[in-house]
Amino acid sequence: MGLGKKIADFIDVRLGVRDILEQNLTKYLLPRNINSWYTLGAVLLTLFALQIGTGILLLVYYTPTADGAFHSVQRIMNDIPFGWLIRTVHAVGANVIVLALLLHMLSVLFMGSYKPPRELTWVAGFLLLLLSLGMCLTGYLLPWSQLSFWATTVATSSSGEIPMIGDAVLRFLRGGATVGQATLGRFFALHVIGFPLLFGLLVSSHLFFVRRVGISKPPFGPDWRPTEPPKAFHHEEHPGGIPFFPHYVAKDGALVAFFLALLLAVVFFAPTLFFPPATFEPANPFVTPKGIKPEWYFLWAYQTLKIFPSEFLGLAVQGVAVTLLLVLPFLDRSPERRPVRRPLFVAVYLLGIAIFLALGVWGHYS
Repeated sequence: MGLGKKIADFIDVRLGVRDILEQNLTKYLLPRNINSWYTLGAVLLTLFALQIGTGILLLVYYTPTADGAFHSVQRIMNDIPFGWLIRTVHAVGANVIVLALLLHMLSVLFMGSYKPPRELTWVAGFLLLLLSLGMCLTGYLLPWSQLSFWATTVATSSSGEIPMIGDAVLRFLRGGATVGQATLGRFFALHVIGFPLLFGLLVSSHLFFVRRVGISKPPFGPDWRPTEPPKAFHHEEHPGGIPFFPHYVAKDGALVAFFLALLLAVVFFAPTLFFPPATFEPANPFVTPKGIKPEWYFLWAYQTLKIFPSEFLGLAVQGVAVTLLLVLPFLDRSPERRPVRRPLFVAVYLLGIAIFLALGVWGHYS
């Protein structure tokens, strides 16, 4: 008997690891008609792990000061072995994560998987989306380039339009009247400590809710029928379904490989896609560069602020839209999940996507 097996047997006798693995892998059954949209969760876990790994490596050489931040990033890119790769993977990975999060949210909405009894699963997932956007915003300032400095200046200035408390909120975000060392210190602390702690809590909660309540069956096929939410706790099981391992793990792996290939394709063949010229200039509070715009996933919000007569009204519209999405499971109580039986919802769903894309394109070219 090998040493490895002896150690495994020792641990298993005391913790029952093999039983835990069986219950969550080979004996964990999923619906037979489960589709590839469900694999986006595994994609996001992989990309999040990649961000944590590359972020830790960047912290080894990064200097979080207004005098040293830009030069430390340039040193990472030009002098540290493979530093350019780690930094580019981290930057591009943030964009790919937002794309995967949006696709995941859209698939959940389309299939009605947010409906009872999965309200808490949706809330945790939607808060993860908002937190991820917050991490992108705070991380955007850290290179202390012209782009990051002025993009942060524009992004934080909107908070000053909030009635009565706007100036206090603006000073709280910036640590003063203008973007400076205090802002960089706050954003750095949030990006590397505050937000990751919240992120870990939300990811753990989301995974717990998914596993505890059970995977929702896709609302497709002639055999699917709507069911009323249970009056007591009920774990949704799928007798006769496919095992999570190895059947669905192979499907997870295929989509994970696709997104990693997409990420690496951008890194190696279009590395400047998310690095406009202002990225390579040190921050200068006295020179405002032309054409400063936020990342693509914030363009809709950027354009919304421009099309309303006041920034406060634009912020209010954004707040209402976000709040409605957050509480959607508590508003939409119908057990019907089939898209063909929800024409009004599908129409609003498609209109929302069209508005998001139109505002993004408009903001990019305006």
